Parts: sequence; structure tokens; C-alpha cells
Amino acid sequence: MSPRFPDFRLGKVLATSFTGTLSERHGDAVERIPTPNRLIDWLAVSGLAVESCTTAQLERAWELREAIHAAATAAARRDPLPGSAVQIINECSSQGRAAAVLTPERNRQWRLGLGSASSVEDALSVIAADAISVIAGERDGKLALCASPTCQAAFFDTSQSRTRKWCDMNTCGNRQKKARFNANNRKNASSAR
Repeated sequence: MSPRFPDFRLGKVLATSFTGTLSERHGDAVERIPTPNRLIDWLAVSGLAVESCTTAQLERAWELREAIHAAATAAARRDPLPGSAVQIINECSSQGRAAAVLTPERNRQWRLGLGSASSVEDALSVIAADAISVIAGERDGKLALCASPTCQAAFFDTSQSRTRKWCDMNTCGNRQKKARFNANNRKNASSAR
């Protein structure tokens, strides 16, 4: 019987979606890629299919994820970027062999491995390059931090007003709205006595 893993929280931006594989960082942390096979699964649903993954590659993926999170958090707060995070992102970006290809449906897809079997390093290079694009401000949107005190995930806000509060309305947003609703109900019940 295989262990049950938490669902992936996939977003539209690859780099911040990747950082979301560890959620509730300031509460009871939820690791969504705890094993090499689970990283393979996440990469596949993100359009970066690889054939295998070692424990060392998983550990490098975690290292990249945390570097992206640290740099994106600093960028959202308008703080200086941590040098160690920048170094890891740059190293991962330059270590892979990947190319963007155009499909007949006018979509961009990534071809990993370029002439050889695709590897986790190829996939990580794509994620790192995406992080560089987002953190450098090359896209229309803004980095923000989730308003949930237990989450505070970095996300890329592309809403028209750029005032989105939650990394994911279906989880953090609903949880916070439900807590506020329950607190108001308790307050109203106690004042009615």
C-alpha cells in the first residue's frame, strides 16, 4: 500500500508553484515532495517529466526551492536578496540542458535533456530560470506574500489591481475567512447572552 501524500498546489507560475511544495512554513509544515518519486510526479504535472530521481537530486531540489523562497520573499518585501540564495538559483539555472519549444497550438513547452535522457538537473534549470525572470521583474505582475500567518508563501500576483492577499483562495483564503466568520459568530453569541 502506497503512502498518501498531500495534493499538489499548482499555480500558473512555475517558480512560485515549486516553492509551494512546502506549505504552512510558519505552522505545521506540509512537505508535498518528501520522496524522489514524488518529485518525479510534481515535475511531470508541471510539464518537466524526468525518468528518475536520486535522493541527492531531491535534496538539491529542496535546496533550490528554499533559495527561490528566500529570494522571492526578500523581493516581495523589497529587501536585499540573500547572496547564498542568488548563488544557488544561478548555479541551478546554468547546470541544465533544456530548450523552449513552440507547439502547433502556440504553447511553449520545455524539451529537457537535448540529445540525451532528461534529468532532474535539466528540470531544475528551467525552474531556476523561471525564478530569475519573476524575481528580476521581467513579467507583468508583482511578488507578494500570503496574508495567512501560518503560510506566508511567496506568490506572483497578476490580478488587475495587484492586491491579491492569499497564495491560494481555496486553501489559505478560505481558511482565514472561515476563522474570521467563526470568531464573529462566537462574539455575537456571547454578546447575545
